[in-house]
Amino acid sequence: MKIISYNVNGIRAAVKKGFISWLQQESPDVICIQETKAQEDQMPTEELNAIGYNCYYFSAKKKGYSGVAIFSKQKPDNVVYGMGIEKYDNEGRMIRADFGDKSIISVYHPSGTSGEERQAFKMQWLEDFQKFIEELSKTRSKLIICGDYNICHQEIDIFDPKGNKNNSGFLPEERQWIDSFIKSGYIDSFRYIYPQKKDMYSWWSYRFNARKNNRGWRIDYSMVTDNMKENIKDASILMDVFHSDHCPISLTINL
Repeated sequence: MKIISYNVNGIRAAVKKGFISWLQQESPDVICIQETKAQEDQMPTEELNAIGYNCYYFSAKKKGYSGVAIFSKQKPDNVVYGMGIEKYDNEGRMIRADFGDKSIISVYHPSGTSGEERQAFKMQWLEDFQKFIEELSKTRSKLIICGDYNICHQEIDIFDPKGNKNNSGFLPEERQWIDSFIKSGYIDSFRYIYPQKKDMYSWWSYRFNARKNNRGWRIDYSMVTDNMKENIKDASILMDVFHSDHCPISLTINL
């Protein structure tokens, strides 16, 4: 099974840049989308159905903001919208699709770049999200958690670690959270396949010609529970795909 995760930074904008034809050509079994920035009636459902995808959306209450989705060739056995925590679900940050005893999650972690209030919200989210996942794993023990985590884990994951050490997304407490999350029983699939590969990023600022100069951050992950480590066959970052300020990441896993 090929699973792609992609923060499209507005699905309607991505469609105008050729997202549908790219998706048809790439042909993943499942694609997890973040930052749809659209309500369900604004989604390209007909176009996606026409190329073989079943569509499941969880939009934010606020129009044009946040939102996640899962598009799948195979119909899931069950789809769960949100975490059951109102302040997070209002922002449309998580959707889960179950396939047999395995679950695929599309998640969009908050950004803290707009100021102290949102940084505090992000840190509270991280704590609550980990608790939620720990509880979920008691009944759904085989999880693939794909999405924009808005955190670079290690110095190898960011173009300028020294210059960004005090910036949201590379703060010590955020990096520590990724450490603790992985130690709780998860595999960072890209680093599992490529432990030392440098200059591989999934997000670039629109400023300062950052993408042209590959001054990027690796903030998108496909995390896989330890009990499926041997099933991971490949992982990659599709840096030559240009519908967004992010690029897609890909996971090939034997399910």
